[in-house]
Amino acid sequence: MKQLVALSLFLFILLTGCSSGDDSKDNENPDPDPVAGELYFPPIGSSTWETVSPTELGWNTDAEQSLYDFLEEKGTDGFIILKDGKIAVEWYFGGFTADDSHSWNSAGKTLTAMTVGIAQEEGFLSITDSSMDYLGEGWSMLTPEQEANITVRHHLTMTTGLDYTVDDPFCYDKECLIYKNEPGTFWYYHNAAYTLLDQIVTNATGTDFKQYSYEKIRDKIGMQGTWIKVNYNNLFFSNTRSMARYGLLCLNEGTWNETEILSDKSYFTAMTNTSQNLNQSYGYLWWLNGKGNFKVPGNEATFSGELMAEAPSDLISGLGAFDQKLYVVPSQNLVIVRLGDDAGESQLGPSSFDNLLWEKLSAYIN
Repeated sequence: MKQLVALSLFLFILLTGCSSGDDSKDNENPDPDPVAGELYFPPIGSSTWETVSPTELGWNTDAEQSLYDFLEEKGTDGFIILKDGKIAVEWYFGGFTADDSHSWNSAGKTLTAMTVGIAQEEGFLSITDSSMDYLGEGWSMLTPEQEANITVRHHLTMTTGLDYTVDDPFCYDKECLIYKNEPGTFWYYHNAAYTLLDQIVTNATGTDFKQYSYEKIRDKIGMQGTWIKVNYNNLFFSNTRSMARYGLLCLNEGTWNETEILSDKSYFTAMTNTSQNLNQSYGYLWWLNGKGNFKVPGNEATFSGELMAEAPSDLISGLGAFDQKLYVVPSQNLVIVRLGDDAGESQLGPSSFDNLLWEKLSAYIN
């Protein structure tokens, strides 16, 4: 993981000078004003993004400084709150700017989940198919019969049964992919099993996974960003506003304004709801709040209760290593993005930072 941090830092510096600049920090307020309650979508290919003031929203501005100080103290680089699609808060810290890129780390898994859904919608694959159909026989050290039992859906839900106790759980070379459990019988946050979805999409569609996701998602909603391979990991880097754009797409269940990005709403619903009973707080690579139990990366134990007790129960989230956060709250039309340094625990996904941040957010927003 130390190598991952170092390489991520290098790539972050490299990408800082390569942003498209479409999502700069210029805030303009185009007319006419959208109808209250409807979602606003910033135009594509423009720096325009309508804003709304926390005061206008009736938020507790007395709690604003405490939130700002907390984020600064915890090494935050970029932070955005969208309300009804409009920017209510946009803060940058230190030398980080609106044009700078940052790795999403595992919050990027949510992009992969939507890309798989689009590939299924277009008829290139079915998540009920054996992953062997797209990886070929002999992609692992399993027997052909064992390989055939692992479906694409098992990769999406972290239930492949592949051995996560290997020396390098990020390694997806054949020698690293060993049988441990029957698929669908045990949940474990296994990055190698997830990363194989890139190859599955590439082989199913005949288009490189990265390019396919750019064409189907990024370019259609005006995001800036790039998938970059760091060791065995395929990480997405973008500016803060681009992550907010993706969050807004997900808030609207896969539709950007009037453009259907993922029109299969049954897939979107399955993606953002409990996908198995082994970890009720996990969908298709999305973390879910308000469920009865949860498991966390690096631990076999199951914990009772909600994933984030301080957060709204309908929250769905993309959570990346070192506290990269994408929160979507449908009941409040909120999208919240936090990119930055590790806030203290070096966790791969959920951490105590989630609850601490939501304590501050709840005091401010409510």
